[in-house]
Amino acid sequence: MKIHGRQGGFLNLPNDNIVKTIAVALLLCLVCSVIVSGAATLLKPKQVANKLLDKKANILTVSGIDLDGRSVEDAFQQIETRVINLQTGEYTDAVDAQSYDQRKASKDPAMTLPLSKQDNIAQIAGLPKFANVYLVKEAEQIQKIILPIEGYGLWGTLYGFLALEGDAETVSSITFYEHKETPGLGGEVENQKWQASWDGKQLYDDQGQPALGLVKGSVDPRAPNSQYKIDGLAGATLTSNGVTNMVQFWVGDKAFGPFLKRVRNGDVQAQREKIDEVHTAESV
Repeated sequence: MKIHGRQGGFLNLPNDNIVKTIAVALLLCLVCSVIVSGAATLLKPKQVANKLLDKKANILTVSGIDLDGRSVEDAFQQIETRVINLQTGEYTDAVDAQSYDQRKASKDPAMTLPLSKQDNIAQIAGLPKFANVYLVKEAEQIQKIILPIEGYGLWGTLYGFLALEGDAETVSSITFYEHKETPGLGGEVENQKWQASWDGKQLYDDQGQPALGLVKGSVDPRAPNSQYKIDGLAGATLTSNGVTNMVQFWVGDKAFGPFLKRVRNGDVQAQREKIDEVHTAESV
């Protein structure tokens, strides 16, 4: 009697065979992981570009610049992007203004400044040495100053932009483009009506200290010091406190305070002209 050997090996195993089941599952996982990894790699440049485009769109919104049928990139030509040294409040060329990633720098110990727990009222991951500022100008005079701000709310960090008038102490607008707050409660930071209530508010009190913040309930415009008060977010006390701490931190002495003081004193314009002169001389 002739005994025939098995042919086909693995493929001839029954479908309910445990070895075949595990092998097929592993093969599928491997193929899927290769596809997902490849797709992520191929799409990453586009994702980065879209993220940057969204950032520019938010800056345009908070600055009050309308697209008027233009692309975001075209409209953004009206924005002057600068980097400042947070310790001195001066413009700096230590990093490239167009490519500098402030959020990434805040997580790099080599790119951050020491910040005590007591001073870190915004509860940020790290205070970068350098920070972006975005300027809207007319005839070389600053009309709007847009500051990137971040701080911890109830569930996580809120990221946004605070727009100031050219006097560097009057609020023009505010917007938040990323947060984890509860919809209908802390998530009301996205409410355009509430954001509009920031227009015209003052950052500093008579002693030059950050004073603007959210209060419980609504603000009576006839009440004393109402120029420093914003309507609180109903049912979201911790988010309201977080927004207050965030704004007061970023316009304070540890962050943009020195820069804003220089703007008010007229020092920034003089420094910018000096830097431009140096660049012109180097290019000749």
